[in-house]
Amino acid sequence: MAIGGIAGITGAGVGAVAQFLLVVVVTRAFSADQAGVLFTAIALALMVAGIAKLDAGNGLIYFIARAKTYDYRGISGYIRAAVAPGTALSLAASALLYPSLGPLALALPFIVVADVLLAATRGFGTMRPTVLLDGVLLPVAQLVLVASVSLTALAGLLPDDRAGHNGHDGQVADLLAAAWAAPYLLLVVLAAVSLRGRMPRTPYLPGTGRDLWRHTAPRSAAGAIQAVFQRLDIVIVALLAGPVQVTVYTAATRFKVVGQLANQGLSQAAQPRLVRAMAEGDLTRAGELYQVTTMWLVLLTWPVWLGYALLAPWLLRVFGTGYGDAVPVALVLAGTMMVATACGMVDVVLTSAGHTSSSLANLVAAVGFTVMLDLALIPAHGALGAALGWSGGTLLKNLLPLWQLHQRYGLRPFGRHSLTALRFRSWATA
Repeated sequence: MAIGGIAGITGAGVGAVAQFLLVVVVTRAFSADQAGVLFTAIALALMVAGIAKLDAGNGLIYFIARAKTYDYRGISGYIRAAVAPGTALSLAASALLYPSLGPLALALPFIVVADVLLAATRGFGTMRPTVLLDGVLLPVAQLVLVASVSLTALAGLLPDDRAGHNGHDGQVADLLAAAWAAPYLLLVVLAAVSLRGRMPRTPYLPGTGRDLWRHTAPRSAAGAIQAVFQRLDIVIVALLAGPVQVTVYTAATRFKVVGQLANQGLSQAAQPRLVRAMAEGDLTRAGELYQVTTMWLVLLTWPVWLGYALLAPWLLRVFGTGYGDAVPVALVLAGTMMVATACGMVDVVLTSAGHTSSSLANLVAAVGFTVMLDLALIPAHGALGAALGWSGGTLLKNLLPLWQLHQRYGLRPFGRHSLTALRFRSWATA
């Protein structure tokens, strides 16, 4: 798990840097209004794709990890059952949203299918496809293509002479959206090839689809709400404060992706092991996994948050003039993420134990609290109000499952197993 976790975090680091540079390129090459429109469209596309995924990937990991005991019998049926509904839903969403999102809408089915296929490879116990394809190839390709369009536009080689799908940004806006979306097509192809090379040839067993969705259905709703939670703040800022504030908020909170991707990298490595430990009733092993990964999160991300809080007045100038005023947003982000990472991957542990309904209830509460704070604070405080709303929801989303895990299983994010994370030799032999 240590090797997989380190690989996941390495991929997350590359992805975070590439996404950060992409925002720098866009804010430097275009006005705050133009950048805000693009960031809002991307947030909306990712939100819709997150809903259309139906969290089938995590459900698939659950069944593949458990099926290892039975030599993966019937696993092809689970994979088909996981891919089909999300594909159909994303195709419908793509057709519906194309008039407003253009090329971004066309990417929706590819985003959904790639996510499910990569999740299946993790279920078989490998992190390599996720790290190389989703963590490195995708964000780097997006950065290169978006930067190429931006440089071409700055050189005056792309006349902005017609209306684009977003209504007023023209040809450049459509090309930027297409540059961001295009790598997902390659991602699907490579993920399918990688999965095919790992999936054993086993006969199809009836009932696999029913089993998969009986477990995943509550989590599908939770996954949809989680997707909304991750992007809702940007959409609300766009509606209540306009695209300029969206750009300021996106730039100041860009480092948020560091914590999200680090948590994701560790979760992807630990989730199959947590599922097996909880299924076998091995709370000692589950507690060890939880405490070790929490300590890794703290050790790897707290220096980033502390550094960002201290250097924000200078770092924000990278995005251009006028972004230095977003320092309070950066401070809220840093403080919130330090608390969140100290809770560890609480939701992953909760769902690994089978409590998908509790996870759903927690996310509903967090989203509701976020929306309430956003509506109260954004009109008067703009990007800072959005940061405070996101902070409130994030804290609630982490503290609720933390309390539930302690009450039900006595699991804590820190304890005697935390010291294991401090010994490099333990990592190498884990």
